[in-house]
Amino acid sequence: MKKITTLLCLFLFHIVVFGQQKPKYIFFMIGDGMGLNQINLTEIFLAAQEDRNTVFPLSFSTFPYATFATSYSLSHGVTDSAAGGTALAVGKKTKNGVLAMDSSAIESYRSIAYAAKEAGMKVGITTSVSIDHATPASFYANQPDRNMYYEIGQDLIRSNFDFFAGSGFLKPTTSYKDETVPSLFPQFEKAGYQLAYGLADFNKIANPGKKTILMDKKGTDPEALKFAIDQEPGDLNLAEITDAAIKSLTYKNDKGFFLMVEGGKIDWSSHANDATTTVREMLDFNEAVKRAYSFYLKHPKETLILVTADHETGGVIVGNGSSRLNTKILANQKLSLGELSKVVSNYRLSTENASWDAVKELLSTNLGLFGTVKVSKEDEEALFKIYQKSFIAHEEATTKSLYATDEKLAAEAIKILNKVGSVAWASGNHSAAYIPVFAIGAGAEAYSHKMENTDIPKKMAKAAGLSLQK
Repeated sequence: MKKITTLLCLFLFHIVVFGQQKPKYIFFMIGDGMGLNQINLTEIFLAAQEDRNTVFPLSFSTFPYATFATSYSLSHGVTDSAAGGTALAVGKKTKNGVLAMDSSAIESYRSIAYAAKEAGMKVGITTSVSIDHATPASFYANQPDRNMYYEIGQDLIRSNFDFFAGSGFLKPTTSYKDETVPSLFPQFEKAGYQLAYGLADFNKIANPGKKTILMDKKGTDPEALKFAIDQEPGDLNLAEITDAAIKSLTYKNDKGFFLMVEGGKIDWSSHANDATTTVREMLDFNEAVKRAYSFYLKHPKETLILVTADHETGGVIVGNGSSRLNTKILANQKLSLGELSKVVSNYRLSTENASWDAVKELLSTNLGLFGTVKVSKEDEEALFKIYQKSFIAHEEATTKSLYATDEKLAAEAIKILNKVGSVAWASGNHSAAYIPVFAIGAGAEAYSHKMENTDIPKKMAKAAGLSLQK
């Protein structure tokens, strides 16, 4: 009997250890700047739209495995996206500003994307910001400075990865030394990449399985796609990019793929302390995750989806004093802070001596202030002082966040909407908050305990039988 029990245990051990299905398809999805409270705010906001005192979960927050991880870098308690992206891409910490290299910028590290490519898988790197931005670049570039955009673009060629997508490239003809250099785009084509500008252009491609770089339509901002809240029909979005990546990476391919998808502008709206725009960016990222989940449902035993963040931005808090939440009113905001700034600026320039009542009507139309959203006397006085300086005295009144310089009147108005909507922010920069981790599929069970951010790709590599060592 004892012998039979021992044999049974050995059999079960063999099943558990050696019988696990390796993921053939890996989705590594990163919400840049997405802390647990960005998720919580979005889920509370969704429930509030139906007057429910609960949360309506996002697709990935229902995944069977969830935990949290550290975010500090080798040099700082608060990471930047280069060091944060490096930790997720290569499984090693480095100092802020460095991409996939050691802190002295001497040794280059190999990312899990390179490991997947070496194993015969196709590889895609996608984002809602520029393709050469820090987080996506961490997966294919090795540079001592995240701002070496041209050099990062050359590393893209070296990677030989199969699919890239995002808004574009920041400095395709200017080196880090600020010298004019040959454009990257002919170099991409010479290396065998077909260039597509917009989804319609991509859909015309006869062979989507060929190496591809998908960018936004010509004439659009190469820095980033539009914020989700500002997008109109026909504007490229992250879910469409994810669909295009899946189409390209699966075309006549039976060896599997590795796909990194970054929701890059969660970070940008959080830097601006723009709560509603952050919620809309979260929902945009969630739509991309849904595309991955739909693929998972077709290949549940062969697919791993990992959703995490490189860091949290802004130190957002849901609840700023009262026990009652009022997040429902955030839906009154119709456009991002950046677009509202343009509206305010254009109105000031086109309307001589605009009255305070007219400006209040402008804010009511776009944010609900002074209409659906009640404004206290104190807050109105703060807005009125900015109006006097900007509209009457014609003095510059702007405020700066990491990615934008905005009209102070617009920023103050959104600050008031945030306050009335029960949202507070600790800063306009990154925080040291833990990052959330959600997983489903083959190998997901490894993500069940608190871990270092560097453990995330290591566990993924182990599950897929990949090596992060050169």
